[in-house]
Amino acid sequence: MSINKQIIMKTRPVGMPKLENFEIIENEIPEIRNGEVLIKILWLSLDPYMRGRMSTAKSYAASLHEGDVIVGGAVGRVIKSESKEFKEGDIVEGFTLGWQEYAIATPATIRKIDPNLAPIQTAVGVLGMPGMTAFFGLLHVGKPIPGDTVVVSAASGAVGQLVGQIAKIAGCYVIGIAGGKEKCNFLLNTLNFDAAIDYKNENVDDMLDKYCPKGVNVYFDNVGGNITDSVINKLANYARVAVCGVISQYNLTAPEPGLRTHRSMLTNQATTEGFLVFQFAQKYHIAIERMAKWIKEGKIVYKEDIVSGLENAPAAFIGLMNGKNFGKLLIKVSE
Repeated sequence: MSINKQIIMKTRPVGMPKLENFEIIENEIPEIRNGEVLIKILWLSLDPYMRGRMSTAKSYAASLHEGDVIVGGAVGRVIKSESKEFKEGDIVEGFTLGWQEYAIATPATIRKIDPNLAPIQTAVGVLGMPGMTAFFGLLHVGKPIPGDTVVVSAASGAVGQLVGQIAKIAGCYVIGIAGGKEKCNFLLNTLNFDAAIDYKNENVDDMLDKYCPKGVNVYFDNVGGNITDSVINKLANYARVAVCGVISQYNLTAPEPGLRTHRSMLTNQATTEGFLVFQFAQKYHIAIERMAKWIKEGKIVYKEDIVSGLENAPAAFIGLMNGKNFGKLLIKVSE
């Protein structure tokens, strides 16, 4: 039997994850059963929501137990099949394939990828969960109108960079919030955002006053915390807030004091809506077709942050939690 290298959650993180919370183990790959396929993992996706799985707090994703292989989206090649739906050589994507070199899956948990559409790793990026999140979160929850002022936090990340570009396609004025001059220059010069705010070196409140004199019509929130407090204070009448993520809160060991938002929401008759991308699953094909078309037309570009080697996933994930990634964070597991 072949050996499968896997990364498990050795201990549950308290606060910011540390390398000692993870462990690399090796197990034999069991024989697949009728209806199953064996997948060789090629690309692994690292995403902020994974921190929620490492916690016992209530979440939309089931919590991991100590000793579990860490769950995550991946793209791989079918190397053995006992399913009529998939054959050897098929490229597939699965949301729960996990941090390992090989995975066993059933047809219900994977989808076939067309390698001619785009590079296969985009199936966990711009044409995968991050792309679907940006597309439906902005257009179906944020509901931008041409001429709206749209603010995006974590704007250089996997989701944020796409949200801003879709908002530009929709005819909006787009301000991205990111950390550091390099990321802000990327927003302005590569993604063609109208303005960028460097939250590490600029006063967010002052910059919002400068760039949003009439208020914010749509806020796509990826971070929560102080940045969101600042934007909430600048909402325009009938503003829409799409809550996608709260990465600033994931590693807190105790609640932090924050802005009380109800006054701003009331006086501006604004709407806040949290959403999970899976609620739009039946419409993914629409978004994938549209996003692929925009990529081919040059209307959307995307940046990937690629780390080689499964063994480097824990350190890369910790970097993600600290905002060190620049673009969609991927682990290249194998050729």
